[in-house]
Amino acid sequence: MIDAIPAAAMPMTVARLTSLHRRRLREVWRSAGWPAQDIVEAELLAMGLLERIHDAAGRCTLRVTDAGIQTLAESAALNRAVRSDHEALVEQVAQAMIREGRIAWRGLSLRARVATEEGEGWQMAMPDVYSVRHTSVAAYLQPVVHEIKVRRADLLADLRQPTKRAAYLDMAGAVVYVLAEGIGRADEVPPECGVMEMRGGQLETLRPAPARALPHADGLPFAIWMALARATPVRAPESEQRRLGEEPEDSSMPPLPGSGGSE
Repeated sequence: MIDAIPAAAMPMTVARLTSLHRRRLREVWRSAGWPAQDIVEAELLAMGLLERIHDAAGRCTLRVTDAGIQTLAESAALNRAVRSDHEALVEQVAQAMIREGRIAWRGLSLRARVATEEGEGWQMAMPDVYSVRHTSVAAYLQPVVHEIKVRRADLLADLRQPTKRAAYLDMAGAVVYVLAEGIGRADEVPPECGVMEMRGGQLETLRPAPARALPHADGLPFAIWMALARATPVRAPESEQRRLGEEPEDSSMPPLPGSGGSE
């Protein structure tokens, strides 16, 4: 026997689904659908995205409705579009760093030492773009983390993670948030970080990153050196490959803190 709630009784709309609702919907789709009997489940039932099924023994399980299946498909399409926009902006920032004469990496997984309530601890961080100057002198590396955001919800969620920013600041002399146009303001981002925005296909600086020295006396920690050595840097387009010793072309990117050319 199926126990469903009439559509007219739905107090919410699918458009108001949160990430928690969508995650629970995916969990029920992949599982046997045993009831949790919490508020998230109640809201999904009220929206008609889940339904209760009672067997002959009176046991109750949950099943995703046709409307729920449609919602899952729409969410997947939205996530693919967001990832595509995010990846496109990440690549633009990485290429801008290369034009500045820097070496850039995407998708690194780096370990940083951060302060926690229990004392110092390790935090894994995955900066969207990590770049250093093209130099063999550790003091001149000026590593920079660029964190890319294309949706306001992702930006706000990220700003609630001070430990993540602390990890970035442990491994870089500057941290810059790069925002898709219109998703946030510079004053929403903590002052220890710079802010850029993609406007009309151009990266514009809303607030430069404060110049600061790396917290490590010997430059980059050995673990980060090893991670960079194992990873493959982002390649410049063939048309932009330069000969050894050739100066980088002018770029629309602003100068990085303390930059003064490659060493």
